[in-house]
Amino acid sequence: MYTLPSKLLENAVNELARLPGIGRKTALRMALYFLKLTPEEVDAFGSAVISMRREVVYCRQCGNISDSDFCPICASPRRDHSVVCVVEDIRDVMAIENTGQYSGDYHVLGGIISPIEGIGPQDLNIPSLLTRIATTEVREIILALPTTIEGDTTNFYLFRKIQPLNVKVTRIARGVSVGDELEHTDEVTLGRSILHRTLYEGMK
Repeated sequence: MYTLPSKLLENAVNELARLPGIGRKTALRMALYFLKLTPEEVDAFGSAVISMRREVVYCRQCGNISDSDFCPICASPRRDHSVVCVVEDIRDVMAIENTGQYSGDYHVLGGIISPIEGIGPQDLNIPSLLTRIATTEVREIILALPTTIEGDTTNFYLFRKIQPLNVKVTRIARGVSVGDELEHTDEVTLGRSILHRTLYEGMK
């Protein structure tokens, strides 16, 4: 890309290009778009991002993003708090919620076991899940992790940890193709996978 006529513009492009999936050409288009906005509109945009970063917290119970200590799902009296769906990250919560087929709680692990990437059980939000099962009236844990080797490894690890706690452990049905991420699965397929979940019996 040619040298930009403004150092300020170049700084903005460099920062925008750090966003996932944004190359320098797209970053330049975005920066030029901001130049067309009024200062008030740009201030509103910037304030929204800054407020989000400074004020959004993680739910004390499930790890979902929230504006307060407990997210709207955990705080809702309409949810079935005895059923907990274990997911890799927050995007999976959004994907399952969009199906409209699930009314229980969630537990966000914050990743999955991946030796190649140096991620082990100690790096995940697992202790709080086990404490939650042991201290609250949880009757079912749904394992809704990616249908990958890493996802299956994490499923098996969790099953071994949960098994002594006398809780029913299920997994989403294999309507989700092997190797797929939940967030990229269509809502109908994902919804059916939740509804037709099966008992988890460990590695086969």
